[in-house]
Amino acid sequence: MALIHIEGDDLVVVIEGLDKLWAFKSSLTIPLANVRGATVDPGIANDPKGIRASGSHIPGVITAGTFHQEGEKVFWDVKDRSKALVIELADEQYARLVLQVDDPRATVALIESTLTARK
Repeated sequence: MALIHIEGDDLVVVIEGLDKLWAFKSSLTIPLANVRGATVDPGIANDPKGIRASGSHIPGVITAGTFHQEGEKVFWDVKDRSKALVIELADEQYARLVLQVDDPRATVALIESTLTARK
């Protein structure tokens, strides 16, 4: 699971527990200027993941790490698809982040309200 918060002009994603091991990452820091938006998307867990670069994928159990799909890099950290959200990025290493959080709707609201306030 991931914890997401805003620090100054950055979106900070902290990967918790053993997910750090499975995802080969402990955190990501993304400038808010490069965050295009966020959506709750539990159905994304059923979509093709692409080619795994570094990380873990056990269907129905965990998807974590970097995956290449249609020329883009996507970072995943999802075990419970009902809590999945997607963060769309621009001009970053990853095209999107697919993350499991405790409260996806509250996290999307936080990101969207922060982006709106910056305009």
